[in-house]
Amino acid sequence: VQLQASGGGWVQAGGSLRLSCVARGYTFRTYDMGWFRQAPGKEREFVSGISWSGTPHYTESTKGQFTISRDIASNSVFLQMDSLKPEDTAVYYCAADGRLLRNWRHLDAYDYWGQGTLVTVSS
Repeated sequence: VQLQASGGGWVQAGGSLRLSCVARGYTFRTYDMGWFRQAPGKEREFVSGISWSGTPHYTESTKGQFTISRDIASNSVFLQMDSLKPEDTAVYYCAADGRLLRNWRHLDAYDYWGQGTLVTVSS
């Protein structure tokens, strides 16, 4: 099983980035997917999730700013990030939940993790 995240980079405040995560080695369409981020010196935190059927979930801070989507044909989940702020700077991770626990914010609810992609937002 492999989750490959990409799309991170450097962007000025107010800009946008689109993260991608490609899944290999399991039945992608039956898994819920999540995006987390970890800023320097902070704990990893939930950003957004999407159920196997396509229902999105956000935190209060990311709702309206981030958009999560998935494409079954390409075994991919995406995170469109707009109006980026310096506080969005972090390593972003995708994760897969095959047990469908729907404990979106809990790291232990996820079975597989990607390697992370760094997002840097400058002011």
